[in-house]
Amino acid sequence: MGFFEKLKKAFSGSIKLDEEFFEAMEETLILGDLGVTVATDAVEQLRAAIKREHLQTEDEVKDALRQILAEMLQVGDTALDLSTKPSVVMMIGVNGVGKTTTIGKLGHRLRQEGKKVLFCASDTFRAAAADQLEIWAGRAGAEIVRQSEGSDPGAVLFDAMQAAKARGTDVVLVDTAGRLHNKQNLMNELAKLRKIVDREAPEAAKETLLILDATTGQNGLIQAKQFKETAGLTGIVLTKLDGTAKGGIVVAIARELQVPVKYIGVGEGIDDLKPFDAEEYVRELV
Repeated sequence: MGFFEKLKKAFSGSIKLDEEFFEAMEETLILGDLGVTVATDAVEQLRAAIKREHLQTEDEVKDALRQILAEMLQVGDTALDLSTKPSVVMMIGVNGVGKTTTIGKLGHRLRQEGKKVLFCASDTFRAAAADQLEIWAGRAGAEIVRQSEGSDPGAVLFDAMQAAKARGTDVVLVDTAGRLHNKQNLMNELAKLRKIVDREAPEAAKETLLILDATTGQNGLIQAKQFKETAGLTGIVLTKLDGTAKGGIVVAIARELQVPVKYIGVGEGIDDLKPFDAEEYVRELV
């Protein structure tokens, strides 16, 4: 249900642009996971637009809100930079957000575009992570470099980079641990992996994508802030956006972190990873 449907329910079908409307709008946006800061800002902008452009009808107000939210979402290039051969995409995020699945789906999408793809199983901490990635490699038609559980993640990545250069790979997709013995260890590990990529392929186009579960709401924003500080994010992939999530979190993340959302996961199927389109997304939301 879009924000306006919820508002209309509250106002039993008709909308009057008074103080009560703006308060209800702010509350609806906060409940939709935009968070207090972003919701307040959006309502202030909406208030100004209504006054400036003499908006009166529900459709006019709806369009104005859509435009405000779409602008908040446009914070950088939503396309992946895959301009070199190989290009490297590191996938980071806590366990359980759908990281390995997202690699499988992105690998499939890139294979459909005719690219030669290599998966790197650098999550050597989680039991069966490499097995799961191998299954996805089979489904996506990608190659994989892996070692035994408990191996050094950096050694796996080094091998993968050597293999990519030798085999003429277009894109290396790197799976990373979502949990180590503590958070500092995890962040140090990610920094080490980035250094290996920089050393082995200094000229390569590099992306670092944070995978977030949309259903975690504002917790996702806290996670994103922590990863941004250490990992130098270039984009976000938002998973589990198949109806249950309060999708406002996308706006909060883009606005507060100034990091673009590049893909959204909308289901379980291999084709259910879609490039993010701000205008289309906002139409669904409002």
